[in-house]
Amino acid sequence: QVQLVESGGGLVQAGGSLRLSCAASGRTFTFSRRWMGWFRQAPGKEREFVGEISWNGATYYADSVKGRSTISRDNAKNTVYLQMNSLKPEDTAVYYCAANAGGDVSAYIGDYDYWGQGVQVTVSS
Repeated sequence: QVQLVESGGGLVQAGGSLRLSCAASGRTFTFSRRWMGWFRQAPGKEREFVGEISWNGATYYADSVKGRSTISRDNAKNTVYLQMNSLKPEDTAVYYCAANAGGDVSAYIGDYDYWGQGVQVTVSS
């Protein structure tokens, strides 16, 4: 059974920073070969793409977070990270990590086969 578990969320003031982690586990899950994505969902809105990292570290970001966020991974720890800086109230959402079933960058939810349970990030003004 594959599990993705996010951590690191919380309440932060506007302009602050947070680092989210997503730990992957599962006997059949080869983390080092997977593209890993981050999504978020604000109340009343659809889940949206935040960014993705390839198996070898190439990164891609949504325009809404570009320049403020950094995705990284540690294959030895089966963990992917989302560092968010200069946070804004509009960044408030539940953040999810997900494993891309394919081998290319994708903002399409249907291309991801495993999802974490999500972690709340709240940015106060």
